Amino acid sequence: MRKFTSEISEEDFGKKVTLYGWIHEVRDLGGLVFVVLRDREGFAQITLPKKKVKQEVFERAKNVRRESVVKVVGEVKKEERAPNGFEIIPEEFEVLNEADAPLPLDVTEKVPAELDTRLDHRFLDLRKHRVFAIFRVRSEVLNATREFFHERGFIEVNTPKIVSTATEGGTELFPITYFEREAFLNQSPQLYKQTLMAAGFDRVFEIGPIFRAEEHNTVRHLNEATSIDIEVSFTDHNGVMKYLEELIVYIHERVVENCEKYLNWLNVKLEVPEKPFERITYDEALEIVSRKEEIPWGEDFSTPALKVLAEHMQGYYFITDWPTESKPFYAMPYENRKEICKSFDLMKGWLELASGAQRIHKYDLLVERIKAQGLDPESFGFYLEAFRYGMPPHAGWGLGVERLLMAMLDLKNIREAVLFPRDRQRLVP
Repeated sequence: MRKFTSEISEEDFGKKVTLYGWIHEVRDLGGLVFVVLRDREGFAQITLPKKKVKQEVFERAKNVRRESVVKVVGEVKKEERAPNGFEIIPEEFEVLNEADAPLPLDVTEKVPAELDTRLDHRFLDLRKHRVFAIFRVRSEVLNATREFFHERGFIEVNTPKIVSTATEGGTELFPITYFEREAFLNQSPQLYKQTLMAAGFDRVFEIGPIFRAEEHNTVRHLNEATSIDIEVSFTDHNGVMKYLEELIVYIHERVVENCEKYLNWLNVKLEVPEKPFERITYDEALEIVSRKEEIPWGEDFSTPALKVLAEHMQGYYFITDWPTESKPFYAMPYENRKEICKSFDLMKGWLELASGAQRIHKYDLLVERIKAQGLDPESFGFYLEAFRYGMPPHAGWGLGVERLLMAMLDLKNIREAVLFPRDRQRLVP
């Protein structure tokens, strides 16, 4: 029976097992050859004493190229000096597919490679356990997210990614040819999430791609990313902020519980954050930042400004009560202070992870805000119709999966959190 290397235990000592994997390293000591086999879960030492194994098995192992795919059948023996405390004495050593040489990338990482080189040969880069571990953690994050929302009565939905109207206005859109007319790749499921509140879905979530035609070339921006979005009826911004901090804690608990090995491969000690997260208003943040950085009121904080703020804030925290003019048209202004809206950003250090708000649910006010931002209400026909026939109060947010992984795993570049990243320069692989 086939086993992963991590599944071999003391119970297998003296028994025969079958392993499949890649050749990580070969050490030829003359009459003794050591082969390190790597699969997705770990390593196994294949020991070949020349006098104790078949001649063809010995020669095949001795001459196999690194990163070739092999099948090994052999007896498990206790060996404290070997990885995981065991070795395999092979009866069979079959090369299923031999790798070319030289390799474009050193999977052992004895020879380091720049990120661009790694991404150019991503399939090889992903063979590294340190890199692979990121995506095991990512998988756990997404599984935990779904469980969290299903436990709380949310409905998972899937909204269109080809749209006729900009979600939030502006020009950060990828146009595409849609038969005889122009369409766009969606920036966000925002308009559809709100429409579902009018449909009576009450609580929804979606995990899906978003597309932003931003001409950024930074360590935290992508042009195709994955977003976790929610929308909830009969609540305000405080209600959905509570869901957000509870989700972040839940995800951390799950990853700590189920991904210990992968966190070790990443050399990350992940701690579960305490809730409630600290909250700071935009005005308070502006006061802190303004001691070092000059920022006009009503504008987003620059990266240097956010790094100044991060010196004063620990862990995850919210920036609340943003200027209405700095947020999308659907953010609900305070009744007694129209220039401020019921919006928030979730931060970790200087990194923005999520953004949300209570939404405007009154038709006339929504049309007024659309016009105030220089947009044409007629472009939002299907969306606005939903507000004329019984739209409940509601709120929601969007959380970037890649940004969250950056924060959790202390990644230096967001591209490391994506299998095949899309940015301003990269369209392949």
